[in-house]
Amino acid sequence: MTEDSRPLAAALTAFADEHPLPDAPAQQMFRTLLPDALVKATSRQADGTYFVATGDIPAMWLRDATFQVLPYVQLIKDVPDLKPILEGVLRRELAFVQLDPYANAFNQTANAAHWRDDDETNISVSPQVWERKFEIDTLCAPLLLALRLHTETGDAALFDATFWETFAVILDIFEQEQHHEQSPYFFRRRDTAANDTLPDNGYGTPVAYTGLIWDGFRPSDNRCEYGYHIPANLFAKTVLKGLLPLIPANHQSLAARAQTLVTAIERGIAKYAIQTLPSGDQGLAYEVDGLGRTRFMDDGNVPSLLSLPFLGAIAADDPIYLATKTFILSRQNPYYYQGEAFAGIGSEHTPPEYVWPIAVAMAGLVAESKTEKAAKLATIAATTAGTGQCHEGVHKDDPAQFTRTWFSWANMTYCQLALDYLSDQKEEVAL
Repeated sequence: MTEDSRPLAAALTAFADEHPLPDAPAQQMFRTLLPDALVKATSRQADGTYFVATGDIPAMWLRDATFQVLPYVQLIKDVPDLKPILEGVLRRELAFVQLDPYANAFNQTANAAHWRDDDETNISVSPQVWERKFEIDTLCAPLLLALRLHTETGDAALFDATFWETFAVILDIFEQEQHHEQSPYFFRRRDTAANDTLPDNGYGTPVAYTGLIWDGFRPSDNRCEYGYHIPANLFAKTVLKGLLPLIPANHQSLAARAQTLVTAIERGIAKYAIQTLPSGDQGLAYEVDGLGRTRFMDDGNVPSLLSLPFLGAIAADDPIYLATKTFILSRQNPYYYQGEAFAGIGSEHTPPEYVWPIAVAMAGLVAESKTEKAAKLATIAATTAGTGQCHEGVHKDDPAQFTRTWFSWANMTYCQLALDYLSDQKEEVAL
């Protein structure tokens, strides 16, 4: 716990106490977990930024960090002292992007700790980089955090020279990876599972130009089977489009580049991603390569197809999304599991038949019904094996079998759902 987090933790606990959930175990879990990322994972750095560890791994994934602190954004009005911390998280993320935009996870200091010391890539890995797997969502995450902060506070001071310098770096990478065949980036890991390294000598399976952005690894950190990860591309399109009206006049070249990317992604999605699902309906593929190969599935990690309305990438009632959602929440999705304890989407990253609480919470976040949201909260609270923690993956029949004892991202997605439920309840009272 950092020196300034104790009163904030108390304020967050008080908020939970003042806003009870209908299910007692779910409420107790909400009360315990709401301060989790702040107290256990977040630490102030000498430069005034904030480092957010992913949980029981001592590294900061930019995607994880954004989703770990995202629930706090909507609590700024209730707990104003959260604002400088969240801005400090954003500043740390921007600094890491500038350090290495192809890396997915970073060390708190330049201590030369790496997931694997023998990884091979196209540059010498920085001693502050934990892992150098290229994932589109890594670069989207700071942009999402900035947009949500701006929406909540109206404070445009976030968008300073450093922000736009970093945005230019992100655009450079996205434009480069629209033409991956010309990219210098590769990633090889010896003596590992096939899904933990890129094939074809580290460059990934061949792709054709589609206008989409090539992605090395899924949000699970497992390799993309085909190079164009559709949820990540839609995530990129959404944050770029959201920033367009905020780009100042002296950076209109960035606006033009961002608009060109948005248009290319939208055309690529329309031409390559919308396909006939195994269910027979028109919906979204999970991955494509532009050469005719397609992966129909969804994974428990975010960005996922399931999470697209939460990310603002598609309307929850869009027919394409509804057909996609029906497919991925069925046994036709190879990573959807239904058991005695609960049902939901898992991942190649965890053992078969392990459901991800993140995916269960996300199913609640994109649900239209407040009753369904409450049911998801109760289900997660009932499947922690008495730990009160949202694990990474949990066996569909036996919650005592799980991966990761402390996974802060999952804990905070649970809190995100709780806050979403409470927001719906508040709106009903107002009516």
